[in-house]
Amino acid sequence: MKLPFDHHLSHKLVKRLEDIFPDSTQTRLVGMSTADDIVIWEHARQHGFVVVSLDTDFYDLSVLRGHPPKLIWLRCGNSTVSEVEQLLRANLKRIETFAADPTTGCLEVFWFLALLCPSPSSLTVQ
Repeated sequence: MKLPFDHHLSHKLVKRLEDIFPDSTQTRLVGMSTADDIVIWEHARQHGFVVVSLDTDFYDLSVLRGHPPKLIWLRCGNSTVSEVEQLLRANLKRIETFAADPTTGCLEVFWFLALLCPSPSSLTVQ
């Protein structure tokens, strides 16, 4: 599964998560650090990416335009690179199931639930 991390997430995630998300990238690494969200959305759609973002704008695009691309919407606020990495690793099975489901376009992953539960709860939007 290829993930493009938006400009609100660190490019360091690409290297840190390459063992579970090979061929992923970050907007800065592909020359899109100042690109509008719609440009990033179209790039992801054309290249088979599952967008990872903290941004509500990508959720709005998901609702308005549907999928592809799919969206992993991280609901964890200002978090460190290590915390985001940990959150994605903790939700790997859920993310894989989401990516394989053709009927679901958005997976919300909440940090506070990851702290409360051994298996973080997520909501999906179809």
